[in-house]
Amino acid sequence: MKPKVTMIAWNQNDNYVVTAVNNHLLKVWNSSTGQLLHDLVGHADEVFVLETHPFDCRIMLSAGHDGNIFIWDITKGTKTKHYFNMIEGQGHGAVFDCKFSPDGQHFACTDSHGHLLIFGFGCSRPYEKIPDQMFFHTDYRPLIRDSNNYVLDEQTQQAPHLMPPPFLVDVDGNPHPTKYQRLVPGRENCADEHLIPQLGYVATSDGEVVEQVIGQQTVDQDEPGLEPSILDGMIRQLQLEQDQRNGADPESAPSGPQNGEGTPRRG
Repeated sequence: MKPKVTMIAWNQNDNYVVTAVNNHLLKVWNSSTGQLLHDLVGHADEVFVLETHPFDCRIMLSAGHDGNIFIWDITKGTKTKHYFNMIEGQGHGAVFDCKFSPDGQHFACTDSHGHLLIFGFGCSRPYEKIPDQMFFHTDYRPLIRDSNNYVLDEQTQQAPHLMPPPFLVDVDGNPHPTKYQRLVPGRENCADEHLIPQLGYVATSDGEVVEQVIGQQTVDQDEPGLEPSILDGMIRQLQLEQDQRNGADPESAPSGPQNGEGTPRRG
């Protein structure tokens, strides 16, 4: 099999180039002369993540579909740290992306199972303030196409971008407390009663009946004591424009642009 480069990255001062090859090796090159300096061995599957340390020119992070995360000293060609993304009961999770924090003290990774992994120095207590499982209740909801080939949410028959901000739920679809719902853009200023979703029983494809979020209340912008949400206002405006287009009489619509300006159609 002919080797192929899957990823490439320069170190912080551009003196070194690191390439990931589909034979699971990482190669360190002198960027000026093109000389091969080191072969970095450790990955057991293809690598699609190479991340440079923000200020230490010696450090490079690599991660791959084998679930391995390595921190390398590329000047010496050695490993300085190794993590393995093992998921209990499910084997390892492929690592899809990694980024260092600006101060270089932490890095975060995302994997194939939807997890956010945070590594670094210090205490993990700040991260324990939020639930381990956070999904939008609209995640994985089926979509359909209407007669105009526009995409709609199957349950609400609305265009996804015109739907109100979703609720945060756990992996079983149970809504989180209201203090977490305010983390969703567009719900920051909602009263508590508007942060409680409407629950109902829905039959799954296997015939099992489960309780899920089936609807949501929107905030009345005229309700006293509430600041209007910019996101909700944009959604209402887009919905109004769509309703006006759908209800417009084709014969009464202007046949062409007026004053040299036209209104583009929103898809």
